[in-house]
Amino acid sequence: MSLPDLNLLITLDALLAEGSVAGAARRLRLSPSAMSRALARLRQATGDPLLVRAGRALVHTPRAIALRQQVSDLVHDGVAVLRPVDKLDLAQLARTFTIRTREGFVENFGAQLIKRVRAEAPGVYLRFVPKPDKDSTGLRDGSVDLETGVIGKSTGPEVRTQALFRDRFVAVMRAGHALAAGAITPASYAGGEHIGVARQGGGKGPLDDALLALGLERAIVATVAGFAPALALARESDLIATVPERHTGLLRDGMHSVALPFPMPGFTVSMLWHPRLDADPAHRWLRGHLRAVCGAERG
Repeated sequence: MSLPDLNLLITLDALLAEGSVAGAARRLRLSPSAMSRALARLRQATGDPLLVRAGRALVHTPRAIALRQQVSDLVHDGVAVLRPVDKLDLAQLARTFTIRTREGFVENFGAQLIKRVRAEAPGVYLRFVPKPDKDSTGLRDGSVDLETGVIGKSTGPEVRTQALFRDRFVAVMRAGHALAAGAITPASYAGGEHIGVARQGGGKGPLDDALLALGLERAIVATVAGFAPALALARESDLIATVPERHTGLLRDGMHSVALPFPMPGFTVSMLWHPRLDADPAHRWLRGHLRAVCGAERG
């Protein structure tokens, strides 16, 4: 049996990603007529029209939608196989890396990471984007190169991970707060007014479960979606914010921080990436710098 023309995979990837013949032609630097002929060959090979007209635009068929991620992964893997893995000219490297993180991470680690990266590869551009959830879709579809966070049940099983640092929650309040004067107790902590932090839903979680085990409950008077707004509120009020210690180091400058006065397990912040980038030399180089920056202790 004769093998199919595997070059068609690259064409199919471009067509499925762009959703148009003209867009795919520009992406692969082909003429529109050449791309139209390639689409005809792909339709014959797959037995499916792949892209069909809807008004003035083209839309994906169900088969095309089902193939899109598989074809993208095959092309990425093929490129990785044919790329030299041991030769990386950092001085000539021109590449954009998209890194998805929660707020506080860039403020605490971003400047050092940029400094290290630019010292070796001035042509590398780092694009930090917010992380509103733990969905791994961005890693799968290639829109995100690297991510940081706590590994959870929603993390894709194929995603590669490596620990960056251990963290713990601390109670944070403005300088001069009544609880900043002496030792804090579980009762005095629970007796204050608190800011809940929750990306979705209410502001209660494991911390409140730990208090409940002691017969205590905190009063949450406001809920915000992130650590930065929680600290901003605490800085200008008598409210207490409970946030990760290392993750928010610079955001807490000038504020009073204290360890929680009751047992609360720590957690590990990791970096996450898709396996297609596992052997990529430039990506390995970036991961090494991120490990070094996050592993450095701050005075």
